[in-house]
Amino acid sequence: MTDDGITRLLAMLDDLDADVDATIDLADAIAATGDQSLLPRLTAELGKAVEERNGYARELLGGVVAGIGGAGTLPVLVRASAVDLGDDQDGLAAEIVDLVQTDPKTAGDLLRPLTEDDDLTVAHRADWALRFLP
Repeated sequence: MTDDGITRLLAMLDDLDADVDATIDLADAIAATGDQSLLPRLTAELGKAVEERNGYARELLGGVVAGIGGAGTLPVLVRASAVDLGDDQDGLAAEIVDLVQTDPKTAGDLLRPLTEDDDLTVAHRADWALRFLP
């Protein structure tokens, strides 16, 4: 999977008529590559989705970022999750919890400093995530 796959995924996320199952399948296929070189672009697009208040894109892109980057992406995911877009965030929350429980040492090392973030929403979200440490 290359940047072309990400470009297609972004187009599908912006297309209100795009098939949801096909969009999810493409996101899963990108995540399954494990291609770390895609993370900078995916992380930037996740940030853009949050800025544009697109909860659907945040959920799917967050899942792809988590799938490729593992627990190392927790700071990015927690920051994205800390922004209230009015959605339930079930998918993104599940990704965060899964990463915390899958790699508790890395999760703790990355999340503890975030509990002192100047942005209290980020700090509270990091504290919430730490509650899932085994």
